Amino acid sequence: MTNAPPRAEIVVDLDAIAANTAVLRERVGRPLMAVVKADGYGHGLIPAARAVLAGGADALGVAVLDEALALRSAGVTAPVLAWLHGPGTDYSAALTADIEISVNADWGLDEVVAAAQATGRTAQVHLKVDTGLSRGGATPADWPALVAAAARAEAEGSVAVVGVWSHMAYADAPTHPTIGAQVRVFEEAVGIARAAGLTDARRHLANSAATVALPETWYDLVRPGIALYGLDPLGGDPAAHGLRPAMTVRAAVALTKRVPAGVGVSYGHTYFPERETTLALVPVGYADGVPRAAGNRAPVLAGGAQRTIAGRVCMDQFVLDVGDAAVAPGDEVVLWGPGEGGEPTAQQWADAVDTIHYELVTRVGGRFARRYVGSAGAV
Repeated sequence: MTNAPPRAEIVVDLDAIAANTAVLRERVGRPLMAVVKADGYGHGLIPAARAVLAGGADALGVAVLDEALALRSAGVTAPVLAWLHGPGTDYSAALTADIEISVNADWGLDEVVAAAQATGRTAQVHLKVDTGLSRGGATPADWPALVAAAARAEAEGSVAVVGVWSHMAYADAPTHPTIGAQVRVFEEAVGIARAAGLTDARRHLANSAATVALPETWYDLVRPGIALYGLDPLGGDPAAHGLRPAMTVRAAVALTKRVPAGVGVSYGHTYFPERETTLALVPVGYADGVPRAAGNRAPVLAGGAQRTIAGRVCMDQFVLDVGDAAVAPGDEVVLWGPGEGGEPTAQQWADAVDTIHYELVTRVGGRFARRYVGSAGAV
């Protein structure tokens, strides 16, 4: 029995993730919390975490506790912060696993304190303030009461407030007036926390865009995500920041056929070749995270050239018009990658389908196999 090549695969370069981390860590010259939520932005939670730590990350950030617990189960011992929790969350396992917890409301603090008392462990807490994103975080109106409650809990030994943080709305537009406004609100919030005696809390505000473009937001640590994976948070060329994309998405042609001019291609016949041509069937579709909106818009590399998807993307497959190129079943098609071999980049895809590369790399998956290259963080 032969080992057949994969129908489709996502290739992740762990050395690129480590190198990107090192570039950012050196740039800021202070602790770096590497965000590995959402399965490492589609690159794999555990391998990505190990790669960023190999590159010099000081801590890890995730959204939900399950992600943090998975890191601990895999033997990752670095500091981990988890920040997205709803009512009724079981914090006991998190405290037992030495996971730091973000709190943004009085009721959340009450639940963390209860878990601390039940486990006999002091909860390491980051207080989140809403500085203008109007998403997570306590509003400036609610912040003083949350700070006061946290200071009482710290005095009682239930919690240690180790962080004060927020998130930016417009860091990818470095001259936007909201940036200065959020910084002012953040500094006021920090002042309130300091006045309440929470003097050990480290300040963190900078996401990827702020890490590469806004030094005034770096504070005590930075918190990049997408840039670790080599994508430019400002939507430009990552090489300008010393970054290299770590993900390549590829598939093997499943079928080719010669068809006459004018034949309707794929559902709804939204594409008609102008002359006799070869069509190539690529066996991935929207069930695998390839956006349906990519039909007649997004580029791929096939037969030595970039070609636009012909017609609608289907659940399991899409079609390419490769003209007279010598494309055969089994030949490689690259959806996106670093761009160094003529293939499109995730940024090109984002521009083509009117989204952001964050969405593309985190949604692609489905029945793709994932393969790792490079040795950074390998166990």
